[in-house]
Amino acid sequence: MRKPGLVASDVDGTLLDPMERVSSRTAGAVQRVVASGTPFVLVTGRPPRWMPMVVEGLGVAGVAVCANGAVLYDAAADQVLQSHVIEALELHDVVRELRHELPGCAFAVERTTDGAHDRPHEQFLAEADFRRVWPNADIHVAGTDELTGKPAVKLLVLHEHMTSAEMAEAAGAVLGSQLQLTYSTSSGLIELSAAGVDKATGLAAVAADLGVDQADVIAFGDMPNDVPMLSWAGRGVAMGNAHPVALAAADEVTTSNTDDGVAEFLSRWW
Repeated sequence: MRKPGLVASDVDGTLLDPMERVSSRTAGAVQRVVASGTPFVLVTGRPPRWMPMVVEGLGVAGVAVCANGAVLYDAAADQVLQSHVIEALELHDVVRELRHELPGCAFAVERTTDGAHDRPHEQFLAEADFRRVWPNADIHVAGTDELTGKPAVKLLVLHEHMTSAEMAEAAGAVLGSQLQLTYSTSSGLIELSAAGVDKATGLAAVAADLGVDQADVIAFGDMPNDVPMLSWAGRGVAMGNAHPVALAAADEVTTSNTDDGVAEFLSRWW
């Protein structure tokens, strides 16, 4: 492969080590990419409010694809540039269907404001049972009507006694292509976005804006939510620690995130 025209990377399980830190080797590799004039794009399931720590660790900031492609976020300016939402009525209907199909599940929604730190209490709303299983200071506890009363960029569904793959199979059988369904952990959590919205569509929008051809994009990932991006990029690279479906979708495999797999692969050019 010739030198990439754009480097894209997932965050958790890929760019970060198992302690959710950016290693000095990885930071150095990314800084060399950017210094050479090649765009570096973070493509993640994380919302904008969880990006500042990553950007600080890397020492570079640019446009990031957040919420599995639903949000384009300028990390340097702390500004949401674009978002694709699930409308309130559809949220309401999907929550009702999944509550029936997955008894015992709990729901949360991600919404966007103007920036990562703007009105944080409005960005992540969750049912009490969701917070009980997944404690998080960012969560505003809400009832179903409040959760589904406004559009959201992501719907999250949590179940204590199922794997994410089991949930995805059951939910997919009910929803079909109504929403984009994926998961980034195996621990009983699935993530839904508006139909047709995924990491590939978000990255494609950024690449087009930068004037970079699809064939010149290299992308790194490790989980099922990375598969569309790995398949779309001119060169998709799975981590050594990747989920089997990510490994199957990739063109090549690098070492694990424990071993700085992204930096290891980028050392071919930088």
